[in-house]
Amino acid sequence: MGDIHGNLKELKTLLDFVFTQDPLTENDLVVFLGDYVDRGPASCEVVNYVRDFRASNPNTLCLQGNHEEMLLSFLGVSGDHGDFYLENGGVQCFDSYGITASTDRSKIRREFPDEHIEFFSSLEVGVIVGHFILVHAGIRPTVPLEEQDSHDLRWIRREFIHNQHRFGKTVVFGHTAFNGLFVDLPYKLGIDTGIAYGNALSIVELIHGDHYQIELGDDQPKKGKIPNFLPSGS
Repeated sequence: MGDIHGNLKELKTLLDFVFTQDPLTENDLVVFLGDYVDRGPASCEVVNYVRDFRASNPNTLCLQGNHEEMLLSFLGVSGDHGDFYLENGGVQCFDSYGITASTDRSKIRREFPDEHIEFFSSLEVGVIVGHFILVHAGIRPTVPLEEQDSHDLRWIRREFIHNQHRFGKTVVFGHTAFNGLFVDLPYKLGIDTGIAYGNALSIVELIHGDHYQIELGDDQPKKGKIPNFLPSGS
């Protein structure tokens, strides 16, 4: 699943649609690519929903996005770029927690739920599954996989998107919003379809190449195919 950005209604509707059509089994892996919070109206509720989903479906992996890093940095926990958080959706995020956004970070930290801090701090930065590398933002094409910097995995953009890599795997990523799927196979597949900017939320299924999407404010998801996708059996 691509970037959710605080849009609970669309998240629930899309997941219900996907798993009604194709129920989860113990062999399935679900990966959230990060950016659960801010910009949309229900960051707190989205985090609770994703945490509950992971608890009910142990084969679920949640990655950390750059917006989780900014939030943790703003709260003085870890990471970088917290100084930019309020102007990048932080106001909407804290509002969903019933917290008044201000420059008094210590007060906000005291009011912010510890269990959500623990969730954000526990998130992975990437995973390799079969033919796919799944990360929030991308990878640096000229750096060996074992030497990739976690900051790049959460933040990289142009250097990754506009260049090919030689890793022999498809990088599935969010972070950079597109009007539709960004398809540059076999190198990369971008699945942030811009719900934070009024567009849509997407899920891709990486065995048969199915693509599920719901537009912001809609009640009816749609199913299609990833263009040029070749089933890998991985």
